[in-house]
Amino acid sequence: MRAIRRFTVRAALPAELLPLGELATNLRWSWHADTRAIFAAVDPTTWDAVGQDPMKLLGAVSTTRLSELAADTEFRARLDAAVADLRSYCTEERWYQRNEQAGEHPLPRAIAYFSPEFGITAVLPQYSGGLGILAGDHLKAASDLGVPIIGVGLLYRRGYFIQSLSREGWQEERYPVLDPHELPIEALREADGSLLRVRIGLPGGRTLSAQVWKAQVGRVPLLLLDSDVEENGPFEREITDRLYGGGTEHRLHQELLLGIGGVRAVRAYCRLSGTPDPEVFHTNEGHAGFLGIERIREYADEDGLPFDAALEAARAGTVFTTHTPVPAGIDRFPRELIATYFGGDNAIASVPVERILELGAETYSGGDPTVFNMAVMGLRLAQRANGVSLLHGAVSREMFGGLWPGFDPDEVPITSITNGVHAPTWTAPEAIELARREAGQAFIATAEDWGALDDVSDRALFDVGRLLRERLVQSVRRRLRAQWLQRGASEAELGWVNTVLDPDVLTIGFARRVPSYKRLTLMLTDPERLQHLLLHPERPIQLVIAGKAHPADDGGKRLIQELVRFADDPAVRHRIVFLTDYDMGLAAEMIPGCDVWLNNPLRPLEACGTSGMKAALNGCLNLSVLDGWWDEWYDGANGWAIPSATGVDDPERRDELESSALYDLIETSVAPRFYERDDSGLPARWLEMVRHTIGSLGPKVLASRMVQDYVNQLYAPAAVSSRELADDKLSLARELASWKSRVRGGWEAVRVDHVEVSGAVDVASVGDEVSVSCLVSLGSLDPADVDVQLVYGRVDESDQILAPQTLSLTVAEQFDSGRSRYEGTVALRNSGPFGYSVRVLPAHRLLASPAELGLVAVPMAPAGMTDGPVR
Repeated sequence: MRAIRRFTVRAALPAELLPLGELATNLRWSWHADTRAIFAAVDPTTWDAVGQDPMKLLGAVSTTRLSELAADTEFRARLDAAVADLRSYCTEERWYQRNEQAGEHPLPRAIAYFSPEFGITAVLPQYSGGLGILAGDHLKAASDLGVPIIGVGLLYRRGYFIQSLSREGWQEERYPVLDPHELPIEALREADGSLLRVRIGLPGGRTLSAQVWKAQVGRVPLLLLDSDVEENGPFEREITDRLYGGGTEHRLHQELLLGIGGVRAVRAYCRLSGTPDPEVFHTNEGHAGFLGIERIREYADEDGLPFDAALEAARAGTVFTTHTPVPAGIDRFPRELIATYFGGDNAIASVPVERILELGAETYSGGDPTVFNMAVMGLRLAQRANGVSLLHGAVSREMFGGLWPGFDPDEVPITSITNGVHAPTWTAPEAIELARREAGQAFIATAEDWGALDDVSDRALFDVGRLLRERLVQSVRRRLRAQWLQRGASEAELGWVNTVLDPDVLTIGFARRVPSYKRLTLMLTDPERLQHLLLHPERPIQLVIAGKAHPADDGGKRLIQELVRFADDPAVRHRIVFLTDYDMGLAAEMIPGCDVWLNNPLRPLEACGTSGMKAALNGCLNLSVLDGWWDEWYDGANGWAIPSATGVDDPERRDELESSALYDLIETSVAPRFYERDDSGLPARWLEMVRHTIGSLGPKVLASRMVQDYVNQLYAPAAVSSRELADDKLSLARELASWKSRVRGGWEAVRVDHVEVSGAVDVASVGDEVSVSCLVSLGSLDPADVDVQLVYGRVDESDQILAPQTLSLTVAEQFDSGRSRYEGTVALRNSGPFGYSVRVLPAHRLLASPAELGLVAVPMAPAGMTDGPVR
């Protein structure tokens, strides 16, 4: 009989063991080995049986065992020490607090970090791939550094999905319902004990309510909004049913709840906990972009600001991170749908729907006037924006350059902060212990600790690598057997699984989402050649592969099926495996056990690609297309670069060329290096690369470095701007909005009328000076409103200025006609072809970038330029 209702009965812990509950509900255990060791000691068999989930462990362990532990003075001493360590960790002064005291400007009192998914641990399945894992690592590193971040996301009752395969190798999905009471989260409550709810309006007079849950990630609270509450109707209850599920309107509901409801949840949490309200709001991709609309409403309704001033106040404290290098990866909604949700009977007088529609409009050349673009809105609502690697920043500046017409791509105000990964989460415990044992340091606490590996012997490095490889082999065999049983095989036909993989064979890993651009099946372009590599008599390779296709992506599912069918072939199935349900748990087993990590996307479509960073932390060498982070940090000795057939338009031909290069690298470089042994039986040259990889990349790929970059480059400046606009009852926000309106209104009359040079012309020598003078018409604007710049430098054959430098010209004379004469002198420092131009930009001390308004005036035509005096 099916139960009509379910609820969770938690174990009643003896008083002596109550600290176990405190340890279990703080997710620091997920990256703190000593705490996990305590849970393992509670009951090792049960700990493994429940998937190393502390909450399930405490619900499954017997009362007899709990009584034994309560009487075990040694265990209780360990438990008390662990809780004391956790409390100290959560309250002591850390990097952020030390820098806050030493810095010239106070750092943000708090930062709100919004993301549609968070990958903290496999026991809290609220993530699908790299975006969520990155968000989880961001919170963990912020906790380690003491950065006062508040995470904001949604609680999906069915998570993403559990992946399995049919007998034919077709991906199948199932969505088990998650009981929040079985998860390491707690429901937040009002002061009177009632459950905390946030509400947002929907068209037709409906209201969407959401309960707020909190996961504690070390020092960092993560707020998760859940629409499955009784006061909602059936439609609204399903809004947070699953991650990236449903159609367009369902997705819009989720993003409204994340952005608008998320801001309201943060306000309520800060009110109830006494936490300072955030000064900076960081939206991780455009999914949470509506948070800016809610903050504009707050300034308008609570502070009485007009829309434009409220927009400036909100922008000043907002940071936007874009993660996609392709327009197809951006959420775009029909313009009419947005008008329905922000207009009509759901309209807010202080936030007119027409102004909201302007924020997401694709007003640039090639844009679609019928859509509302969430990334475009995110960029317009944030004064500071970034991509997630140097290459991705450059791609983003090109992709969104239409929002800043007249500016070169390098001047588009989108910077780069390269992603990082949380080393305590992703480094194998055996690797950490090796460094601690042989080098005597608290490994990976800081970037400097990576030098400890110089003292680790080749033998120790090799032995740990083989241990991790052997552990992976055993894990693969267990998982593969379970997969085949699920696919319909019988135990009697699975004897071959016991010989799958070999702990002494070069092991290459490939695991990620399965969109087409990541090219899961590039390795299958020439199946016979791949088979030759797998079965090579002296230098064989073996492949461990995993990945999920989006449930609606039949193309991705076909790629998986193609790979699975190849891997099912009895001739090669002992050398290549596809593992289902790639998640954080499988990643933690796969990555350390591989010797090489393969990544072969279509360049430049990989924004960053953090799985290769995790591999590097474990001494796994990267074999990758020069894309994302690898383009930035590959140095020729820390792995291999797969050549890209850039410029080849035929995708099949491009795959042929790049797969051939991949096969060549494996056959002539990677495998020989791995199997070459010295007199002591060690692959000395391979281990040299491993040591160099860990030592050179270790300090760079850390999430702690990434979060410090965000604090220094984006959060701190955003907080300064936000405070400045907030002073004197937001008077500067009003002033800035008024100034921008005046400049935009008068910009049509701004022009460069005449430019001339004197001094060195046509042919010059290094050290000569060039004097430039120009007439500029400003119309109704004042010289204080603009910056007239000389732009100069080396030029190419088409007269494009390369790596331009700028010099602000000074006002030499003003005329009654509204014209002003500007002049300046520049010395020629380098030989070669030299060029210059003049431009006029808006200038205000509160602008974060000269390109912020997207306005620039340049000379109309070179014909008006002369050499000689200005009249």
